[in-house]
Amino acid sequence: MADKIYGFSGNYSSWQEVRKISTSYDTPEILNKVKEAALKVKSGEALCERDSILFNECEYAQPLIRCLLNIASYNNNKLRILDFGGSLGSSYYACRNSLMHLDELSWSIVEQKHFVDCGKQLFEENSLKFYHSIDECVQTENPHVILFSGVIQYLEEPYKFLEQVMKYNFEFVLFDRTPFFDVEDRITLQVVPPQIYEASYPAWFFNLDKFLRFFRHKYDIINAFDSFESWRLEDVQSQNKGFLFKKST
Repeated sequence: MADKIYGFSGNYSSWQEVRKISTSYDTPEILNKVKEAALKVKSGEALCERDSILFNECEYAQPLIRCLLNIASYNNNKLRILDFGGSLGSSYYACRNSLMHLDELSWSIVEQKHFVDCGKQLFEENSLKFYHSIDECVQTENPHVILFSGVIQYLEEPYKFLEQVMKYNFEFVLFDRTPFFDVEDRITLQVVPPQIYEASYPAWFFNLDKFLRFFRHKYDIINAFDSFESWRLEDVQSQNKGFLFKKST
């Protein structure tokens, strides 16, 4: 890995091209690193974790918390979240102390099977549940919002996937930690620094106008914010952003 550039690079012609030179997110090593960090958060040794890195401050979650409280204000101080790709509760632990006063809090994570199995065994509690699919979660929890925090860019066909998500008619759709810039959508290679874990995978950077147009006819933007991360992708500066969309009336 020493000859690789850590972070994001390249402008690839297809997802498959990057898959040939990358690893994957579904390795046991990644799950074990994330599990070890999440258990420390659960036990109170750290306040939150992200990508297996521990933090004693979660200031980066403040824009996300404000959006979630806004959603609860529309729903009689109740909040039911479907966190797609939510790991073992990274966003849940970063936000929960600011949400525990709500009359109802339900945080449901939809993840890969090995993450869900681990989550059910070690992390489930009254407010936190794990599901294998959106269908299963929707039928059981009836969530107000679907959350994508640093995840939509790692799907091979993100717009096709979002078309399927739109069929559920979620009242709110919330994005955080999603990379945007002003040029055309780009497929890149992300190489994770080894102090986090050894991995590499394809990742999208999205054209901002195109992304927002996708929601225009069904959802209104009620909140937009800059996430804490910004990346330079070779010659182009990007900004991680978040958006809260509410179904149009």
